[in-house]
Amino acid sequence: MENIIREFSWVGSQSNFVDNITVISIEHISLGRFGGNSEAGQYKNEDGCLIWVDKEAGWEFTVILDAHNSAESAELVVEQFLKWKAELQQILSLPSEQTMKRLHDTMLNLFQEETFLKDCKNVQGETACLIVLRKEKYVWWFSIGDCLSFVFHPELARLGQYQLNQRQFYEWIGQVNTFDQVIPCYSSGVRELRKGVNRIFLTTDGLLECPNEPFSVPKNIYDMMSDSQVDEGMTRLLEVIKKNHVRDSTTIISWDVKITDEVTNPSDL
Repeated sequence: MENIIREFSWVGSQSNFVDNITVISIEHISLGRFGGNSEAGQYKNEDGCLIWVDKEAGWEFTVILDAHNSAESAELVVEQFLKWKAELQQILSLPSEQTMKRLHDTMLNLFQEETFLKDCKNVQGETACLIVLRKEKYVWWFSIGDCLSFVFHPELARLGQYQLNQRQFYEWIGQVNTFDQVIPCYSSGVRELRKGVNRIFLTTDGLLECPNEPFSVPKNIYDMMSDSQVDEGMTRLLEVIKKNHVRDSTTIISWDVKITDEVTNPSDL
């Protein structure tokens, strides 16, 4: 029987959610969106996302986008992923070690495709783009720009470890394009999840750059998310930034993964 892949994509130019909080589910993944406060001057939403889930095969593939100067670059990136969907989903269906190796090179090819680079020159503005794949007990990420991802787990939290990637400024896809260079600029990596429940969390920067900075420290996000279901915690985060009169839009993708396999531990345990 063929696996059924649940698919979802959205860009803020389709529906902006200004003054409105919405949290929906795509299979076991929660997606939260808040377009910012109109009283703070917000009138548009330039975020975007793409979510693919194969529950039978045990993977989640997510993309989160934060554009500026218009949503055109986010729209273009979503279209590019949909154009490459068959090839990407075929790679995601491979054994994990093959998936991780091939996905990196495929991302480089996707973003450096000649027609895509030409199209980027014709859009207004540019976007940050963060891609996160979870397959089996591993999480893989590929980051262009300043979107952030976290892995929340009690063992890691005790050591003060929350972030998966680091924000990088002056990296974009679009009108200004750091992939339209001899050497493209990005960051990527693979992390082994911990035994038990891991909460994977992606966000655009509206959550971090809110007035009064309630979530500029990762531990504050972890504390609010750790004592509730994903959708409940996400709603509370968005309510806090709404009350703090954030202007920038915020998009959050989060889900729980329970790992039962053995994981790496120090030799003296």
